[in-house]
Amino acid sequence: MTDDRKGIVPVWTLATGDVRVPALTGDGPMTAERLAELRGALAALADEPIATLEAYPLPDKLDRGRGIPLDAASPLAQHLSQLITQSARSSSSATATAAGEGLYRMVIPAKLAAQVGQGCLSPMVAKGTSGALRSALVDSSGKIAGAATFVPVSQAATAGAVGGAGATAGVAVGGSAMLTVAAPLVLMAVAVGVSAHADGKRQQAIEHITEMLEQLQEQELEQEHSTLDGCRDAIDKATAILLDQGRPGVSLGLDSAVHAINSALGAVDRRLAKWQSALDKLPEGQAVDLGTLTKSFPGIDDQGGIFRAHLELATLAIALKRRVVVLQAVEHAQGDPSNLFQSFTRVLKRDQQRLDALESGLAGVLVRLSTLELARPHGLRPVFTNAEVDRLMRAAHRVRQLGDGVMVDSRPTDVAIEIAREENGSVVVFPALPASA
Repeated sequence: MTDDRKGIVPVWTLATGDVRVPALTGDGPMTAERLAELRGALAALADEPIATLEAYPLPDKLDRGRGIPLDAASPLAQHLSQLITQSARSSSSATATAAGEGLYRMVIPAKLAAQVGQGCLSPMVAKGTSGALRSALVDSSGKIAGAATFVPVSQAATAGAVGGAGATAGVAVGGSAMLTVAAPLVLMAVAVGVSAHADGKRQQAIEHITEMLEQLQEQELEQEHSTLDGCRDAIDKATAILLDQGRPGVSLGLDSAVHAINSALGAVDRRLAKWQSALDKLPEGQAVDLGTLTKSFPGIDDQGGIFRAHLELATLAIALKRRVVVLQAVEHAQGDPSNLFQSFTRVLKRDQQRLDALESGLAGVLVRLSTLELARPHGLRPVFTNAEVDRLMRAAHRVRQLGDGVMVDSRPTDVAIEIAREENGSVVVFPALPASA
């Protein structure tokens, strides 16, 4: 993108199968609003998942550490290179993108984004900010670049044959819109973007847990934290192998990691049920004594109490499980190349429904807690000390803050996956986020 907001942005319309839809747009330029409308219309009319891919100049400042790097030989990098190279042969709007580096933004409409798990694609809060969203698509000053002129790329070939890196012809004709069939490219982009997002949430949880455990010095929580954090190595290795279209073996230790994560999720289920039961027993519409509240939610009045540590451990376990679910879905999809993207979304959706329900339950507990009114301490003394009053006020403030930023049953939105392509063909895939971010 350019700071003067007059840049030309090539746009590919990608299908994950052979589809036939009415020609909704010509070869002329369009606005961002028209492009968004086009995505929604294609998603509604097509039987196969549809995505769009936009190409921008690579920003001067880009935090590559937030993403997952893949070398030029990886299937995703090869599929992307194929698409832009072949498009450049038949479209002047894509010629400039063929040779060098660039930032590619794949957007999946809300209708189809919901298939890959709504919970794992919720906005992530930037470190050191309150409620701010981070996006890789920024200009050299670090600001999100806005309006540009989008030009549809004339597509004359399929990018990335199913199950391989080669390109074959496969364009809808006869008065229909020309859609590039690029199931492997879309699959890999979604898989890596979702995995990167889950890993970002894991890193946030690790930072919070580490800080709290230094204060709590709880050996049992330390052990739970260490066991979960120790799963990362096996997951990272399995991710690398699967994204290179290989198969992870037992030697990676992924089975042991999955067992540890599932055990941790079992603890989350039990704690959630206990918290929900405790809230149900509180008198409705009445102020709650702080002592009563801390019996069921120990340390809720502290910045780093046990209750908050349990919440962060739950976040960590869910984030790790989401990465495992993505791995399992990719492996299943690659085993059925004739039904690649559909297999991926089917497996992903089935397992993530439990995680979405778990996150929704945790969010519900936090919202209910944040609405509680704390009662004054009970006792025979008519006057309370300044320390007691201060503690009650601090506790009330911290309890109310529990509901800040909680998302409950948010509506699906378009999802953006941003890919930085280097001159040597290697790529960095950034965490999948709502397109509005």
